[in-house]
Parts: sequence; structure tokens; C-alpha cells
Amino acid sequence: MTAPVATGAIVIGGGIVGAATALFLRRHKISVTILERDRAATRASAVNFGGVRQNGRDLREIPLSRRARRIWNELPSLIGTAGEFAATGNLRLARTPEAMAELEQFHRGATALGLPLELLDEKTMRQRFPWLGGTIVGGSVCPEDGQANPRLVSPAFLLAARAAGAELHEEADVIEATHDSGGFRILTCDGREFRAPVLVNAAGAWAGHIAGWFGEPVALRPEVPQVMVTEPTAYCIGPVLGVVGGDLYLRQIPRGNIIFGGGEGLANEGFTLSRPLPQTTKNACRRAVEAVPLLATVPIIRSWTGVDGTTADGAPVVGPSAHAPGLFHAFGFCGHGFQIGPAVGAVVAELIALGNSPTPIIGLGIERFASA
Repeated sequence: MTAPVATGAIVIGGGIVGAATALFLRRHKISVTILERDRAATRASAVNFGGVRQNGRDLREIPLSRRARRIWNELPSLIGTAGEFAATGNLRLARTPEAMAELEQFHRGATALGLPLELLDEKTMRQRFPWLGGTIVGGSVCPEDGQANPRLVSPAFLLAARAAGAELHEEADVIEATHDSGGFRILTCDGREFRAPVLVNAAGAWAGHIAGWFGEPVALRPEVPQVMVTEPTAYCIGPVLGVVGGDLYLRQIPRGNIIFGGGEGLANEGFTLSRPLPQTTKNACRRAVEAVPLLATVPIIRSWTGVDGTTADGAPVVGPSAHAPGLFHAFGFCGHGFQIGPAVGAVVAELIALGNSPTPIIGLGIERFASA
């Protein structure tokens, strides 16, 4: 075993949340080491759908999501690129009266928290978005929302963190983590040892297991979203499209390609590898053509999957450990951590460096799973 590496904070996980946390920690002048089990910024953070969405979130996430949206405006100065971010809006469709009632309930709660939303009836929907097909009873629009390229944004956060002084160790699978009066002792599969007074658990789909090492396990259901992209076609779809129930999401980029998804692929037992399933592709294509009929003749050129962790109540775990001083959790983003990730990094860094944050995270603590 090599001599222990000492640092101010250790971040387990090199995705957008871990990289953003490391970047903001460096802005607070805290030394930080990122440990990534594979290659950083390549898993769910880089292969997700690319939606930058506040619309339709759990209400507990809205304050974080609102702060994240402000950070998205600052990406060029923060990480050196806008990552193709565009505020095209987010349109959520309701196909049943029950779904419309869900949109109305969310509208009441989210607007009270400052989120700009507009409810639309079926007639207005079809007038404003003539490319829509299928059964629609109404929808909601969040004009601030939009889309970005995760293959640009997530690596850029990592590069910015490293440029700010964060140290990255890839292929550093953490096999043991303990806590004592001297802080945290982390062992990796290749025999390296790291020590720090602060540990951030941003390990994605595997984070619940790591939390269990400190007496607060969280059962995460690995989610394997499947996404496809078409050949370019005439640009006409402005907002990012989603459906209440989550079985379809769709966006068109300025080059004309349409990126859409719905359903899940297949992952191996350890959730380290995943692949698309033909039946999922067929089902997603059928739903996409129902919602946007012009897609019927546009060829698909590629499909892919990623793995994320979903909590039992559909909201992430963000905040300090209930048992281990110096441990902070940031995981369980249920397939929508791309938009909120920058704010999670900022808030976790503030909690570590300052002891508090102006952004409330009420209801997102790990203690809510203690009885389970």
C-alpha cells in the first residue's frame, strides 16, 4: 500500500455533481481530490438526454433548481463554455384529465416558489405548437427551461475543477471508507489510501451503498434511461417536450437532429455497463410519432443508455450525514441531475466551507430514509 494522500476534501464520483462540488470547493480555497471508479464525466452525466428542466420537479428541489438555472447563465465564465445551452422552454403534455390535474397542482406549488409557469388548454396548445399530434388535454410551459449538450457541459465542469487545482484520480474504485477522530480514510481497489476531514458522496447509482458504510444506507433503484437521435430534419420544434408520467421526452437541436427517449435499457449485474433494448426503441418511437407525427419518416442514427440512481420518493439526497461529521451526500437524482448538478455542487461546497447555504434543501436530507 502506498503512503496516504492527504487533502482537504475527498469527492467520490467524477460526474457533473462531483466535478461541480470540487470546482466550488476550490473557489472556497479548499484542497480537493476526486476519486472516480472509471473515467470521469463519461457516465450518466455525459450520456443523459440533455434537458435543462425546472418544470415538473419535486417541489423540494425547486430552490436548488432555481439556483441552478442562474448558474447555467454563467457557464461561459464559470467553465469556459455555454455547452450549447439554449433557453428554448420546456413543454409538458397532459394526455388525460388526471394528468392535467397533476400539472395544475404542480403549478400552484411551483409558482409559489417563484418558478414562472403557464398553463395551456388543448386549443391553445395546438395553436402554439401545430406540430403536436395525439391525444392532448392541456399542458404547461416553463419559458426559462431549455437544453444543452451533456457531452460538452459535464467534461467542462471537470476541466474547470482541475484547472482550479482539484486533483483527479480515475480508475480509483473505492472499496472501503471509514471515519474516526482523524477524519476519513479511503481505500481504492489498487491499494491507494486517501485521508481527509471531509468526504462528499457523489457516487451516482452506487452512492447508497457507500452511505451504508456510515450507517445510513439508501436503497437506490438503478435507472437505465434509453435515448435515441435522428438524422437532421427541418427545424420546427422549439421547446423541450415532456409528458406527464415520463414515458417520452424529446428535443430538437438547431442542426435539425431530434433527440428523444422513453423507457429503459438493460444493465449488467453491477450496473457498470448498459445497452439499448430493441423493444424499448420500438415503444419510444411509437410514442414519439404519436406526439410529433412528422417524426414518422425521420431515420434514427444512434441509440444509447446510461445508469442513474432513483430514490424511493423520487427526490435526491443532498446535505450532511446524520451520523458521520464531515460527510456530505449528493446523489439519487432520479434521472434529472444534469440541470440541478451545478447548484448541488455550489450548495455542498458552501455547507462545507461556511457551515450554511442561502439555498434551502429542506426535505432532501438522508435522515428521511432512516426508518426504511
